[in-house]
Amino acid sequence: MSFDLQGLRNDSTVGARAVMKNLLAWMEKCKDQFNNMSLRKKLYGLYIFCVLVPLIVTDGVILRSLIRTEQAEQEHEMENQASSVRYSISSFVEQSSALAKSFYMNEYVQDFLDTRYDSALDYVVEYQKFMRNSLLGSNLGVDNTKITICADNETIVNGGGFLRLSEIAETPWYWKLKDSSLNAVLLFYYDDLNVPYEKAERKMLFLQKLNRFLRDDTEKLLKIEMDYGGLERNIRNMNYENAIYICRGDELLFSNAGPNNAGQPFEEFTLADQVGYQKDFTLYGEELSIRILRGEFNLFEVLRDNIPMLVLLLLINTVLPWILMRQIGRSVTLRIGRLSRVFEQVDQDTLARISDIDGKDEIGSLMENYNRMADRMNGLIQTVYKDRLREQEINIARQSAELRALHSQINPHFLFNALESIRMHSILKEEYETAGMVEKLAVMERQTVDWTSDIGTVSREMEFVEAYLELQKYRFGERLSYRLEVEEECREQEIPRLTVTTLAENACVHGIESKTTPGWIFVRVYREGQELCIEVEDTGGGMEEDELQTLQYRMDNASIDMLKEKGHVGIVNVCLRLRMMTGGRAKFLAESEKGIGTTVSIRMPYKEANDDSATADKDA
Repeated sequence: MSFDLQGLRNDSTVGARAVMKNLLAWMEKCKDQFNNMSLRKKLYGLYIFCVLVPLIVTDGVILRSLIRTEQAEQEHEMENQASSVRYSISSFVEQSSALAKSFYMNEYVQDFLDTRYDSALDYVVEYQKFMRNSLLGSNLGVDNTKITICADNETIVNGGGFLRLSEIAETPWYWKLKDSSLNAVLLFYYDDLNVPYEKAERKMLFLQKLNRFLRDDTEKLLKIEMDYGGLERNIRNMNYENAIYICRGDELLFSNAGPNNAGQPFEEFTLADQVGYQKDFTLYGEELSIRILRGEFNLFEVLRDNIPMLVLLLLINTVLPWILMRQIGRSVTLRIGRLSRVFEQVDQDTLARISDIDGKDEIGSLMENYNRMADRMNGLIQTVYKDRLREQEINIARQSAELRALHSQINPHFLFNALESIRMHSILKEEYETAGMVEKLAVMERQTVDWTSDIGTVSREMEFVEAYLELQKYRFGERLSYRLEVEEECREQEIPRLTVTTLAENACVHGIESKTTPGWIFVRVYREGQELCIEVEDTGGGMEEDELQTLQYRMDNASIDMLKEKGHVGIVNVCLRLRMMTGGRAKFLAESEKGIGTTVSIRMPYKEANDDSATADKDA
């Protein structure tokens, strides 16, 4: 079996295009329907989707937060209840532990158990002496607590709280203690060993090995049978609302809910799915857990407890936005309706004015502008013939301007011819220096007069700079030297005409002229990264700090108004035209030191061969 993968790709492409086409058509249809809706319906939709829907979501989040807070409080309360119950159980057991420890630490008790008696009479005599002389004898049955001491001593007579070990060798609690690695253990168990002679019941035992003083191999232990019902009553008397269950594994030991079944075997705990909190702990080898059932969560009680906050939220999020939206709707729709009815009358001979304009917002401003437009249009309708006369006057003025332009082109033509005649006459008379000066002057005049465009190339600009500096050398003589350095890749870059020439003129007038010793002017044009760099440096007299700061400020903030002021007008002109050409991306820097010289630097975007971004704003 083979698959046409190319066919599958083509099918998927066609399907995707169809889906996209349907989606665009549906979006266009929705756009048309939305545009056809009335403004009132749009405002109602804005209220529903931007107020009511967020309100429902927000209130849902708040309600969920309230529920989570209530549940967290309940869980914290259950944790406190579990800690309290554990403390109660531990305290109850620790009483028996303290009693067992007193027997464990008493050497006199253990001597009594280790002694081998010759007869039962001897044991009875010693037993009576033990009960009189030992303070422990008074503890052999207090607070519904039954104490039994067992020893592997066959000379002991059973009774009075003492038993031979052989009598309890088959009991489960004995093997619990014997098999344990602990000296003391806690045991809950159901005692039905001696039924029907004794009533079967649940028991709670504290078992203690009496092995502190080992003089022979006699095994001794202590059994304290605690008040099982008393512990259960303590738990019930805590009066907690939650149902609390103390379990060993799945066996239910105690509970504050339900009847007391101390005469029945331990029941199985079957409410695991309702447990809201569980605390596990180990007490003298018995692994227990306190399980607290979740209370009934009443959502209406939570809402009732938070009615003030919910009502406040309802007012803030529903009623107030509704009132505000209604007022906005009336303010907008009524006035736009008036404006729409007025525009319906545009087919008449005159435009009707809107009376009693309400408000100063955008709609009120639109009505006022309409009235101004109506007044003007009504006036224009009456003066159409004046417009025709004005149009004729404009045509005549344009023709006159064209004639003046022709005259302005003729006058420089005669000037250049006259300069050329002077230059040729100087050559014939072998006055070559004068001829050179006239040639340079002609170059400068032609550059000035031929102003068909404000933009020229760096190469053309440098020719004009060289002509200007050569003329200045006739004036300054040996006091002026210059050097022009232009990177080849920068020659075709476009800059405003007379940019470098103005800077060179400023260097001559304010630099070389103010210095009696010889000076230099350096003109450098180069590329640095994506910037075209122009530097004009002179070794003239330099400037004071305040004068330098003034120059830098005028360069950075060049404007039309500055051209009306005095001082560095040429540089302001250059900076203003550069900023207009580069869209404000040109940067200027003036550096000077008194007696050393001045450097003016220009950085502007470098225009690649196929990039028009550098001159995008030159006509601004």
